[in-house]
Amino acid sequence: MKLLFVCMGNICRSPTAHGIFRQLVLSEGLAQQIEIDSAGTHAYHIGEQPDPRSIQTALSRGIDVSDLRARQVTEKDFAHYDLILAMDRDNLFNLLALCPDEHADRVKLLLSFAADAGLDEVPDPYYGGSHGFEHVFDLVDTAARGLLDAIRDDVVKANRC
Repeated sequence: MKLLFVCMGNICRSPTAHGIFRQLVLSEGLAQQIEIDSAGTHAYHIGEQPDPRSIQTALSRGIDVSDLRARQVTEKDFAHYDLILAMDRDNLFNLLALCPDEHADRVKLLLSFAADAGLDEVPDPYYGGSHGFEHVFDLVDTAARGLLDAIRDDVVKANRC
C-alpha cells in the first residue's frame, strides 16, 4: 500500500500527517507493507524542512519530522500511490485537475477517515500561532488512526499473498 499526504507547500500539514502515519505504521509492524510520502501542490518550499512550528509540535508528541523535505506533486504520483490524501478542498481540487481520470478515485480528503472530527478539512496553521499547529496535529492524528484502521485488513491480506 502506497500513501501520499498532500497540502499546499508540504511544510505544515502534510509532513505532520507523514510523520504521524509513519510512527503508527512502525508501531504496528507494517513498515515493510506501507510506503508513505508527502508533497505539496505548489513549489513554494521544495527541498526545505517542515516549518519549525510543525517540527516542534511533532517533537513535543514524540514524533520527529525534521528528516522530511518538501517536494511538489508530479503527474507520476497518481499512478504510483494507492491513496492520495489532501488536507483541504483547495488542494483536493488542484490534485484532481492534475490527476488522470483513471486515477481520480485515489484522491480523497484525509479527514474523511476521521468520523468524529466535526470537520472535513485540516486548516492551514501557517499564519497562526502555535495553537493552530497543535490543533492540526490532533486532527491529523485522529484521521491517521482512522486511515490505518480502514486499510489494515487490506495490507495484512496483501502481505499473505
